[in-house]
Amino acid sequence: MFWQFILENRGKAFGLAAGFIFGLLFLWVGFLKTIVFAVFVATGFYIGRKFDNEEDVGEVLDRILPGKFTKR
Repeated sequence: MFWQFILENRGKAFGLAAGFIFGLLFLWVGFLKTIVFAVFVATGFYIGRKFDNEEDVGEVLDRILPGKFTKR
């Protein structure tokens, strides 16, 4: 029954787990450190998605730090 709920409601289950983890982080380390952690997780997800879609990560990094990742 538990696994059936998880499989039928993946988004809700993921959101519940993520909210629980970030809630615990907030209690243990504080608000600012939790926000910094969330930014790192989101950045890692974004770059990982670029790799999965076989997109050029250099273009993304070049937008962030112009001229540092391109050969001229």
